[in-house]
Amino acid sequence: MKRLVIVLGMLVLVLSCKSKKGIVTKKTNDSSKQVDKKKSDNTKQATKVYANNTERYIDEHKATAQQEMSLYGIPASITLAQGILESGSGKGRLSVEANNHFGIKCHGWSGKKIYHDDDEKQECFRKYKDAKYSFRDHSLFLSERKRYSKLFKLKKEDYKGWAKGLKAAGYATDRKYPQKLISLIERYKLYAYDKEVLGDKYVKFESPVTQEASTYTVIKGDTLYSISKRYNISVEKLQNINGLRDASLSIGQVLIVKPSSKN
Repeated sequence: MKRLVIVLGMLVLVLSCKSKKGIVTKKTNDSSKQVDKKKSDNTKQATKVYANNTERYIDEHKATAQQEMSLYGIPASITLAQGILESGSGKGRLSVEANNHFGIKCHGWSGKKIYHDDDEKQECFRKYKDAKYSFRDHSLFLSERKRYSKLFKLKKEDYKGWAKGLKAAGYATDRKYPQKLISLIERYKLYAYDKEVLGDKYVKFESPVTQEASTYTVIKGDTLYSISKRYNISVEKLQNINGLRDASLSIGQVLIVKPSSKN
């Protein structure tokens, strides 16, 4: 009888241990599933789908452009548009190999350099350790050079004025540079990042209506002097706005006698 009691007691003890082990194993499995689920959620958040390289570029650099706007007053929209255009949305050689997103040449640069064909073969360009330093150097490049000083008198909302001002100050040789910047800003709504920085101070800027230039077609007997008197403009100014080297005219020649207000 005693043996039977002892056997039954041992049997109960064994079954109890197995039950506890089963419970522990189940908890471990649940914990493992939760970890796997978190990893899966993090992966989904990290994997972002972009329609093109330009959208990816904007998402990666918009915060930096806005920070530069806060510090130096250059519209984030302009910085991003220039970066997209100059770097090929981050895929150009200068941006890939030198983190140079704005095509800034050496100009007495003492840091690392890279040589690249541009207006001329193997021109010297600045090389940066990280893209953020390229954005900072772009801010310094514009804010510290006198030829760009007029830009900082423009409203921060006036991205069109900034685009045209950059070309006028000699930033690029491409005649269509302003239009390209404006097109990028409007296509990707980059002005929204200016609005975020300015907050309540943001006021949508409307370019003033410009008056078209007036012209006159030369007829037989006309002289620069007679035309200048007719339109109340000096002969010298008439020559300047039409690019004339002397007073000679030809019948049928079209002259600007009143420049447009945008000029």
